[in-house]
Amino acid sequence: QASLLYLDALGAAFPRALTLRGTALLHWSPGCPRGSAGWPLPTLYCTPAPAGSLPSRNAALRVQLLFALRQRALHVLEAGLAAELHDALLALRSEWPQLAQELALGRLSPQPGLPEGVRGQLQALLTPDAARAAELRAECARGFEGIVLRLWPQLEVVVVRTAHGSERLYCDSLRQADCQGLPLYCPFYQVAGALLGVSLWPVESVPRFLLSPDWAFCEFLPCPATKEPRTALLDELWEGREYGLVVTAQPGEHRCRTGEVLRVTGFHKQCPLVEPVRRESQTLSVRGESIPEEQFFQSLCRTLRMWPGARLIDYVCVESSLLGDSSGPCAPHYEVFVELQGLRDLSEGQRYKLDQCLQEDFPVYKSFRFKGSIGPLRLHLVRPGTFTRLREALGSPLPMPRVLHEERLLRLVQGSVVS
Repeated sequence: QASLLYLDALGAAFPRALTLRGTALLHWSPGCPRGSAGWPLPTLYCTPAPAGSLPSRNAALRVQLLFALRQRALHVLEAGLAAELHDALLALRSEWPQLAQELALGRLSPQPGLPEGVRGQLQALLTPDAARAAELRAECARGFEGIVLRLWPQLEVVVVRTAHGSERLYCDSLRQADCQGLPLYCPFYQVAGALLGVSLWPVESVPRFLLSPDWAFCEFLPCPATKEPRTALLDELWEGREYGLVVTAQPGEHRCRTGEVLRVTGFHKQCPLVEPVRRESQTLSVRGESIPEEQFFQSLCRTLRMWPGARLIDYVCVESSLLGDSSGPCAPHYEVFVELQGLRDLSEGQRYKLDQCLQEDFPVYKSFRFKGSIGPLRLHLVRPGTFTRLREALGSPLPMPRVLHEERLLRLVQGSVVS
């Protein structure tokens, strides 16, 4: 039912979007021959299913990109996550000469994470295309602003399964550069493996999701929580209020708090329309101060405007408790790792601006900082490509975490610090 609602909305807004083999898919689904971002109409796709199930995320996205590049007449470019499209286009920027050569020769080069048997199977689907290779070289040589529409001039829409929360950073980056002039449509809202909602408005820049009572049993905890919280049901929600989401995905399954907070933005007939607001698991707190993910991001963006010429590529945070003895004899604090474009280094004064913005935006944090209960924030710059490697190391196609809770992921990021 959800797939049909999506396809109906997509086809109504973009009449050529449902063209046979007119959609390219960029989505890593390890061990699954058809990824969760691919709806049960494989004839829409020009992307071979085995390409998405490779053991390596980077290899999967690169192979899928190659097959997408073969098809000049694409109408839809689809990705499971905005970060997947972002990383595939990063690979295009760095590897376009080799990709063009592979197109021209009709061959798939050996690469890490691409088993030889699968490589042979996929290579059998390729044929030499010197004309398309020449077009790829010419367009990439011109630069990468608006590259998506230049490579696929018949493209109507970019479909991204997840375009809210931490994925908004990548959506904004795509809209400003590679995907200029194209709408980004986020059709589905999924949490804890359950499909909860669908967006019926493909041309809206901020997705609103229609919650359906048939897909999962949902309950809602009012935010902020009361001393004796009572869950509300779909017909008891109020427009403008925020709720924590409790889900029972299938009959007989466990009832769980998902950590997702939603805001009710209105109603479609009698069904609530919601906008995801934050993930509680991504809240920063070393003394109970609780700085939510989206509000930290706003403070970071405000700080960024004080660094002339800097553009944020990606970031992640760590609470000092995860650092153990390596944090030294100091008060609990945050450590923030950022990848920037346009700046190679930051002075101590520039780094302190983020801590200053957090104090201005969060009085409780400022109080703890004044008393010395929380130490000064430490900001680190990491080398390009760090976050692509981090997403590979996550091991599953999930939205990017903004607060790390695993030491192995922390070590990966620490090993990439340049300043």
